[in-house]
Amino acid sequence: MSAPPQPLALTSGAAWHPPPTAAGLVPAETHALGNAIRDAALALGFARVGFCPIEPFEAAAQALGDWLDKGMHGEMAYMAGEPRSEPAQLLPAARSLIVVAMPYGRDVSASPNGAQLLPLTGRVARYARGADYHAVLRDRLNLLADRCAALTGRGVLARPCVDTAPLLEREAARRAGIGFTAKSTLTIAPGIGSYVLLGELLTDIELQPDRPLVQQGCGSCTTCLVACPTSAFVDAYTLDARRCISYLTIELRGSIPRELRPLIGRWVFGCDVCQEVCPFNQSRRSRPQDAELTPRAHLTDPELVGLLQLTASGYRRFVRRSALRRIDRARLQRNAAVALGNCGSAEATPALAQSLAENPSALVREHVAWALGRLPGEAAREALRRHRPCEREAAVIDEIDYALRQ
Repeated sequence: MSAPPQPLALTSGAAWHPPPTAAGLVPAETHALGNAIRDAALALGFARVGFCPIEPFEAAAQALGDWLDKGMHGEMAYMAGEPRSEPAQLLPAARSLIVVAMPYGRDVSASPNGAQLLPLTGRVARYARGADYHAVLRDRLNLLADRCAALTGRGVLARPCVDTAPLLEREAARRAGIGFTAKSTLTIAPGIGSYVLLGELLTDIELQPDRPLVQQGCGSCTTCLVACPTSAFVDAYTLDARRCISYLTIELRGSIPRELRPLIGRWVFGCDVCQEVCPFNQSRRSRPQDAELTPRAHLTDPELVGLLQLTASGYRRFVRRSALRRIDRARLQRNAAVALGNCGSAEATPALAQSLAENPSALVREHVAWALGRLPGEAAREALRRHRPCEREAAVIDEIDYALRQ
């Protein structure tokens, strides 16, 4: 079968995947194409794969609109910037949406309240402890598109999507039979749980859609809603992002609300509490885990003082090829300061005092002052008093005065 000519203009993010030139390759029969693509996806390391029609997600769009109208997205303006419920807008030539789920590490070494953490160490959400999943998923999806070209015997137009694309991926996963949406708003894949990363491949191949997974759900369980440290769940299936620890440590660019800081604990990037308590994640049997997402030591138990003292080059090394590149150095240091304050150990006083005096970021100094106010001992209070006459930023001065009143 000869390949149609490559399109002259491609939608942003899309690519043309030519058919293989090796002799002897036989395209899959039409009726077996879906199964062959599914097998190819599983061979690439995806734990689940399903096919979804590209019709608009109308009900999900309405729910998103209601959520946005209530302002629960906070500073995430991108959530309202582009339509997220119309897959065809991302690739007008698309005929099917292939949805995949990749498992990541299920760490059972730490309890939800962090009681087993080493002194002055922080916590990073498990999905971010290995290689940057955006690159991992995108590379695998492009390989899947190559396999699709081989299986069809023609060139294939495809666009890979990870969570940075304007697409309601959890609704796509539900429609493709990957899993169901939990009360925590996360996707739960039966037999794996919620520790999965979702990816999508828009393609011009016509595939038979899978049936949505509707036979399972959370039942009467509300464990995740109750366990959330910041009470971010307004109700089942409704998350007020403005109170979510993941939002506060990643998306929020400015000051973390003072009343929420003690509730963040030692999280410096993201949060796993609602997943740690979920019954679907409690099985002791072995779960699949992709090798590229294996946790790295420095991201598993990061030293908070080290994070607070990161230089520009040290920051680049720390976040290199990881999802932590999503936040800048000042926000990472802000988060480390809050975590040190929540450790409640006087051992953190010297590092915090030095940062209060020397850190060029007013945002960091503001949270450092708050942290010092949380620590025991006269040394912390003396550091606040000593710096007070030198400070010129109103927000930092206010935080110093607040800390000294405590």
